Amino acid sequence: MKKELFIERVLLFLALSSIGALVTITVFIFWEGIPLIASAGLKNFLLSSHWAPTRGHFGILAMIISSVFVTLGALILGVPLGLACAITLAEFAPERVKILLKPTLELLAGIPSVVYGFLGVVWLVPLIRDYLGGPGLSLLAGSVILGIMILPTVISISIDALSAVPDLYRDGSIALGATNWQTVHRVVLPAASSGIITAIILGMGRAIGETMAVIMVAGNALKIPTSVLDPVRTLTANIALELGYASGRHREALFATGIVLFVIIMILNLTASAITRRR
Repeated sequence: MKKELFIERVLLFLALSSIGALVTITVFIFWEGIPLIASAGLKNFLLSSHWAPTRGHFGILAMIISSVFVTLGALILGVPLGLACAITLAEFAPERVKILLKPTLELLAGIPSVVYGFLGVVWLVPLIRDYLGGPGLSLLAGSVILGIMILPTVISISIDALSAVPDLYRDGSIALGATNWQTVHRVVLPAASSGIITAIILGMGRAIGETMAVIMVAGNALKIPTSVLDPVRTLTANIALELGYASGRHREALFATGIVLFVIIMILNLTASAITRRR
């Protein structure tokens, strides 16, 4: 009994340590960033696209729009491909193939983001520049790289959601004369929709929070993009590029940018949790 109680206390301490670390990080970010938002004004901070910290201008609208566009591009490219892979592996592929490919696809999540960025600079950027025009370092390049990077999240969680659908659903549909594809399309996918939506939301959070790969391929231009070939700077890229030399109000503005990112990602995670609980 004493041993079990000791283990229980240790596990409780570890859990509380994790929560304490999260709370500390949250308090620190808000403590550093809130003064700038209060002095500059929330409206000016969020709705102005003039970012010149040394001159007292702290508008991040261009970076918010760039982050949204890059994330949407990643979802447009990554979600259909990831969902198609998940359906194939969960419903149509032989078990031997599924056992081999699922862990292989999950290994993509372990590749450092700088490797994706390097491959994008070496292969993808020249292709865009030579065949589509523009500088190559662009919103399109960032979207393609992030679309690849979110594949492990979308595929893994979608496979788990599809596999959780009871076989009775499939057997009943086939017994009524439906084909395998009709069963997947009209029975399995609706039943697994909550898990698939969760996969998409978590993939969105992964994309919007990515830093290094986006810095390397997106061009980092401080402007609102008007074309997929325009260079852009995301919120995460702005923090990583400028925090090393920022001080004073400039540093506070970067922490305020972190608050915006923190709120966005928390909303996405809470939405995913709420959808999972409801379904």
